[in-house]
Amino acid sequence: MYQKHFGLNQAPFSLTPNTGFFFGLSPHVEALQVLQTALQTGEGFIKVTGEVGTGKTLICRKLINELPTKFHCAYLPNPYLTPAELRWAVASELGLKYASNIDQQQLTGLIQQQLLALSAHGHAIVLVLDEAQALPDDSLEALRLFTNLETETRKLLQVVLFGQPELDERLKRQEFRQLRQRITFSYNLRPLTWDETDAYIRHRLAIAGRAGEPLFTSRETRQIAYASRGIPRLINILAHKALLLSFGEGATRVQTSHVKAAIQDTEDASVRRLLSWKWLPFFTLITVVFGLGLQHVLRSVV
Repeated sequence: MYQKHFGLNQAPFSLTPNTGFFFGLSPHVEALQVLQTALQTGEGFIKVTGEVGTGKTLICRKLINELPTKFHCAYLPNPYLTPAELRWAVASELGLKYASNIDQQQLTGLIQQQLLALSAHGHAIVLVLDEAQALPDDSLEALRLFTNLETETRKLLQVVLFGQPELDERLKRQEFRQLRQRITFSYNLRPLTWDETDAYIRHRLAIAGRAGEPLFTSRETRQIAYASRGIPRLINILAHKALLLSFGEGATRVQTSHVKAAIQDTEDASVRRLLSWKWLPFFTLITVVFGLGLQHVLRSVV
């Protein structure tokens, strides 16, 4: 809608995880480095957790797109599956052909044979699950049993779990201690800082084709950073709405009023945090003045 008005060739703040917009910010680069290092070890579970909207799916897709050719990847974007459904899904991702009346024991045997065959041809097999916090308890145990499949020298299957913090809470339970001990590498995605938010917004606009003066000043990006709590999905929503409001008024750049209106219109944005930040300089000034006054009084007494 506003792309031509602002000199853009594509939408800069779409909520679809587009790896073309990937930006090498510290938390995302570190997560990828942990994943890539862990996969080279060839064993165990790998876990990446983070709050809703922090970029887990984007990192997941980035990882899959950049896997070396020796890796065979099985990807399950929706793991809300029973143990039986999980086995069927894994078998399908591994390219297995089987009769519809096959039982679960036979299916597990076929999966093991396929893993052995792929391994014999030099493939390392990785099972990637997004939204892993949705896995039922029985399916988490079935997943653990999958990693029992191994040769004398290495695991036949590595498992990468992407999930929300609820996954960490579940894994603390006593019944998951065996699975928990098999997680050899893990990483927790943090929100973006203000500087990272500012760079993130500018990067996405540049990728979308923006040239010339910035559409957001540091004042507006700071407001967005505080109101979004540094969560990329909320940053995208607020920046998109601010651009819409600016376009609607025929402005050439985003104003502070546009950002404030976008924050008020976004349910999960933290207006209270923004107001706290707005008044912070005032309270800091009061503290300094009070401190200087107190020092003057003390000197007078002495």
